Amino acid sequence: MTTTTGGPRGSRVGHNGRVRLLLVEDDDAIAASVGAALATAGIEVDRVARADDAVRLGVTGVHDVVLLDLGLPDGDGLDVARAIRDAASTPIIIVSARGDEVDRVVGLEIGADDYVVKPFSQRELLARIRAVTRRTGAQGDAAGERRSSRLSMDDKTRTASLDGEVLALTAKEFDLLHFLWSDPGVVFRRNEILDAVWEIDWYGTTKTLDAHVAAIRKKLGDQGWIEAVRGVGFRFVELGR
Repeated sequence: MTTTTGGPRGSRVGHNGRVRLLLVEDDDAIAASVGAALATAGIEVDRVARADDAVRLGVTGVHDVVLLDLGLPDGDGLDVARAIRDAASTPIIIVSARGDEVDRVVGLEIGADDYVVKPFSQRELLARIRAVTRRTGAQGDAAGERRSSRLSMDDKTRTASLDGEVLALTAKEFDLLHFLWSDPGVVFRRNEILDAVWEIDWYGTTKTLDAHVAAIRKKLGDQGWIEAVRGVGFRFVELGR
């Protein structure tokens, strides 16, 4: 995790196409815990602790999502959310101990994309971040299409092809393959995959994930596009690129 009070660095999407997040949190312990969890999930994190820094960086649009705590030492997080929303379309997830309905409604009405009440689990937070970035199109390439020399996926038509032949993928198989291909070579943990593809209402077992991976592998010809990492999860390996 990077703690910064300076100007923006780099492009909107982080290295290797990963999500880049601005964490606005003044509590060092919470920031360290959340930042470590997000970094483990492959999310690049820049952290600031003050409202003025949050606004200055939040309005630049270089981040894919802003995770905003409302209780800041130099201002109200709601004012920060308003300022960012007035100048940029970057998704905002509010994090707050204020759990009353009126607080949630106000946060959403000023333009926040989601509202998470403390305390929360790291798994829930990650799932909400994935859901927001997926809805707003922060993940994946801008053209809506991903291709190698043999495999291609088109978000708009939700079709995948191998060597020019369309694959008969189910909706969840398409989502799963698309997610794993979002960062080739990176190992995604089982729970992370379930959170991202099946979202936060998933309460089943990882056997469902194994079954979907097996089905995709069969349709890809069992050639090793998806590798299992024992005790961890799965990763996508580009073949014939």
